[in-house]
Amino acid sequence: MKRILLFLVTNIAVMLVLGIAASLLGVNRYLTANGLNLGLLLGFAALMGFGGALISLLMSKPMAKWSTGAQVINGSSDPTHRWIVATVERFAQKSGVATPEVALYDGEPNAFATGAFRNSALVAVSTGLLHSMQRDEVEAVIAHEVAHVANGDMVTMTLIQGVMNTFVVFLSRVIGYFVDKVVLRNDREGPGIGYMITTIVLDIVLGVLAAVVVAAFSRHREYRADAGAAALMGRKQPMINALARLGGIAPGELPQSVAAMGISGKPSGLMALFSSHPPIEDRIRALQQAQ
Repeated sequence: MKRILLFLVTNIAVMLVLGIAASLLGVNRYLTANGLNLGLLLGFAALMGFGGALISLLMSKPMAKWSTGAQVINGSSDPTHRWIVATVERFAQKSGVATPEVALYDGEPNAFATGAFRNSALVAVSTGLLHSMQRDEVEAVIAHEVAHVANGDMVTMTLIQGVMNTFVVFLSRVIGYFVDKVVLRNDREGPGIGYMITTIVLDIVLGVLAAVVVAAFSRHREYRADAGAAALMGRKQPMINALARLGGIAPGELPQSVAAMGISGKPSGLMALFSSHPPIEDRIRALQQAQ
């Protein structure tokens, strides 16, 4: 219930902000009496495409904490907490980034990294991960998440999502205008039903295709984080062992806003095209073959 409420509230807030911004900047007036103003349309598409992605990025840390119930453990006196924080700090220093906030949350085995900037990130580990893995395997998972932070994956994913969103908004409206005015020969001033229906349909279809492209990049980024974890550990076997163990258990479900930054996912069938993570066996094979 909390995840659904979070999704609805976030999307309503983003749409309100973007709608007000579009009105103030005048970029929502791309349909004129003389036709389609491509310059204004591109501005509108960029505002909608990058605006939503950037707002989600800036809200990523507080959203992640609230949706998972993660509690920050920096400064905790608990021995296990101190070890987790020290491990994150050690890998962060090796990576050349500021020590992220470190959090612990109740749940099945998983972990994630999030945050708008490399030097103000959050690394969170689940209690299930701590209970199901050996210490060096947990260290490998933490190294994987710190590698995400060091690689700037949160920002890169946001930029790619913004570019794809921009193309979706732009192309759907250009094609919708063509269908309305050329195919259906609507000669009335303003958009007709053909424009409206075509735009809605293409927003969905092109949005699905864009999601496939973003997911493909995310899977590539997972291989880099695995290799980064092996480099930070100084050996690849702990990461291989951690992945093998994750392959034999059900990873905890993460909120959509941080799912791409988790350690594990189990894609299958057609849905593998939309998965943010490659199959575990492919990740293990890539590590084993790495020099």
